[in-house]
Amino acid sequence: MEDDPLTQGPAAGAPSAADTFEKRRLAQETKNERQVWYFLAYFLFGIHFVAFVMIYAVRHAK
Repeated sequence: MEDDPLTQGPAAGAPSAADTFEKRRLAQETKNERQVWYFLAYFLFGIHFVAFVMIYAVRHAK
């Protein structure tokens, strides 16, 4: 019963401010990293799309 957080008071099981800040920072970092990968994917897709359109235009030019 000594390890039960319910018997140790309201703040016994609560994370500290540093833990909360660290969790928020890691969540934001993960979100930012995901956005970078999405940006890279869209950028590379766009570059290839433009290249294929240019190849098509050059091959079909009269």
